[in-house]
Amino acid sequence: MIYSSSTTAVPEVGCVPQHVAIIMDGNGRWATKRFLPRVAGHAKGADAVSKIVEACLDRGVQYLTLFAFSSENWRRPEEEVSMLMRLFVAMLEREVARMHANDIRLKVVGDLSRFNAQLQEMIANAERKTAGNSRLTVTICANYGGRWDIMQAVNKMTAANPDVAAHGYTEEDLAPHLAMAYAPEPDLFIRTGGEQRISNFLLWQLAYAELYFTDAYWPDFNVDSLDAAIASYQQRERRFGRTSAQLTEKTN
Repeated sequence: MIYSSSTTAVPEVGCVPQHVAIIMDGNGRWATKRFLPRVAGHAKGADAVSKIVEACLDRGVQYLTLFAFSSENWRRPEEEVSMLMRLFVAMLEREVARMHANDIRLKVVGDLSRFNAQLQEMIANAERKTAGNSRLTVTICANYGGRWDIMQAVNKMTAANPDVAAHGYTEEDLAPHLAMAYAPEPDLFIRTGGEQRISNFLLWQLAYAELYFTDAYWPDFNVDSLDAAIASYQQRERRFGRTSAQLTEKTN
């Protein structure tokens, strides 16, 4: 199924966000604050992922997207990047069977060509194993960037439809080629760690997401934190270009 863009169609809105997207920021600072190496923060952050996945299952969230490694993160110290890769492998080894048992589908999106052959094979196997699951889709964005996503989609679109160029492409032409064409656009975007920017994450898809920023570092983000974010979301009026009066008329 290919979902319509929120700029071309008004999506259904529920009390619980259908799709939650998170930038898991603050792992390194969490560790530094405790006089630990930065890699200890990433390890602790991996534990937080499991808890939030379980909480999303319990609350009826259908899609959870996590920004694990951006295309810009290669600029970090080599030791830290290497540790992140090892954590990714460990997560796949540890979590995929549990995800499958809980009817969770795992997707990994981004330019995976830069990862070693072992990791690429593990990702492919995990996606195949969980492909038929439907209770929750967990997407890990790895070596991902929003601008990369748009450009790769444009390249695929023009290659697939070369004769359309003379008449002009549309959002509907581009949509099937975006990395997350299988998911609706996020309803709720969360960023931990105190920063208030989206940092090249889901640039196309976040057009109408509700933004929620928290000072909590990702390892400290727990079930109560998620509930606070959802409670904030529930107070928002999601108009998608319409007026408040139109929304009132629709509910009466």
